[in-house]
Amino acid sequence: MARIIEFNGHRPKIDPTVFLAPDVWVIGRVELREGVNVWTGTVIRGDDNTVVIDRRATVLEQCLIEAPLGGPVTIGEDALISHGVIIHGAQVGPRALVGIGAIVLDGAKIGEGSIIGAGALVPPRMEVPSGKLVLGIPGKVIRDVRESEVERVAEEHRRTLEKAEKYKVIYQKMKVK
Repeated sequence: MARIIEFNGHRPKIDPTVFLAPDVWVIGRVELREGVNVWTGTVIRGDDNTVVIDRRATVLEQCLIEAPLGGPVTIGEDALISHGVIIHGAQVGPRALVGIGAIVLDGAKIGEGSIIGAGALVPPRMEVPSGKLVLGIPGKVIRDVRESEVERVAEEHRRTLEKAEKYKVIYQKMKVK
């Protein structure tokens, strides 16, 4: 069952259309807007600052999203946060992809439609312009995102939204909340 935790008088705001898999923790000043889907093992902590995850964003398994003092987190509409990602006090723009195991640190800003490659480390305060590919440790802008990549990310995101709807039904039948 998902754990929704009030912290210091702040209770998460979760739209009724949100999909939360079992074993998700949502704590404090967190807002999950319409159609967001959050997968197993993820922790979203808004105990020191705010976390806002916008419409239809996907947060896959085993992610940690934390808003430290002075570092609110925003994740844009239709963004795709892949397995095992850490986002700490950063902003991710609409339709961006943060790849498997990437880390995005305090004050970083990921532009709309950008792709952060698997395992990349986006250092504090790095600003990634819209539509760029970032790879490496530390992350560096490599090139513009290709149209084929934009299409592939959009298709994968569409598939996660469809799967979330199917899992909602499965978990309801199992009486898992």
